[in-house]
Amino acid sequence: MQNARLSLALAAQEVQLPGEGRILCLRARAEDDLSALPKERLDIVQSFQPDHAALTARGFHLLDAPAPTPYAAAIVFLPRSKPEAQLLIAQAVAATNGGLVLVDGQKTDGVDSLLKATRKLAGGPVSAFSKAHGKLFWFTGGGAFDDWAETRVASPEGFRTVPGVFSADRIDRGSALLAEALPAKLAGHVVDLGAGWGYLSRAILAREAVERLDLVEAERLALDCARANVADPRARFHWADATSFTPDSPCDVVVMNPPFHAGRAGDPALGQAFIDTAARILKPGGSLWMVANRHLPYEGRLATLFRDVTEAGGDSGFKIFYAQGPVRRRSAQRRGA
Repeated sequence: MQNARLSLALAAQEVQLPGEGRILCLRARAEDDLSALPKERLDIVQSFQPDHAALTARGFHLLDAPAPTPYAAAIVFLPRSKPEAQLLIAQAVAATNGGLVLVDGQKTDGVDSLLKATRKLAGGPVSAFSKAHGKLFWFTGGGAFDDWAETRVASPEGFRTVPGVFSADRIDRGSALLAEALPAKLAGHVVDLGAGWGYLSRAILAREAVERLDLVEAERLALDCARANVADPRARFHWADATSFTPDSPCDVVVMNPPFHAGRAGDPALGQAFIDTAARILKPGGSLWMVANRHLPYEGRLATLFRDVTEAGGDSGFKIFYAQGPVRRRSAQRRGA
């Protein structure tokens, strides 16, 4: 568990939760300390599949969206995206109908600037508790958060995106480079691992020989955008963790621009886990197309899991890999080591 700031504030009676009524938790993560909260009264809304699955396994009540009945209190666990954070705070205010709203976040989440902005909009005083490189702040009575409730992003032309999804306001340079590098004769059953809001998927489906495309995305908000952006009967959509995804049959090609952040921290192991999945789900003669930032150390994992690996393009910031022939025996040995 991480981030006991909320538990410490409640234990010190800096703030008190209502004694009855349901409590809404927006964006609570699996690693957040929820031990001080009344578990039987919590409704958690979390659209990131690994956190959703972990919290469900621990017996929490998960919802796709807040219930229509007013909540006694709402707690916002700040995401990295400021536009999404503003939207979540506005949703919390609306869900409580002027009741208690708590906002918890690290300095790296921009909690200080959000506290300052909230003090200008709240209908009354805003209190704060500082601990562990962050703040918990709270207020009651609603306020003038209408503009935050209408938070939008300037989506790339021709695509739908929403606050909080990766590269919401622009086409990611690495994805653009990979889309340009994909061969015109791409064919068969393709899997887009970490499909996001569907930019690469649309490029894949521009190849007429593609028979089926599985879009695999852990963030449901992004996958909902992909459903709107990719209108093609060959597409199948999966709300799933790419590191554990298994299609109903081995595929011919994997295409991916894997993330390399787990939460706030950079973690190359996440991209390496994507490579592991690609090797596992491909046919023996299948191939992988992927893009990565130049500084990320993926060459060793690719060489271990594929017979042939080629750097097939890129620029000063990105490298594109083409890998063929997953090596089943070596992959299994490595996982068992």
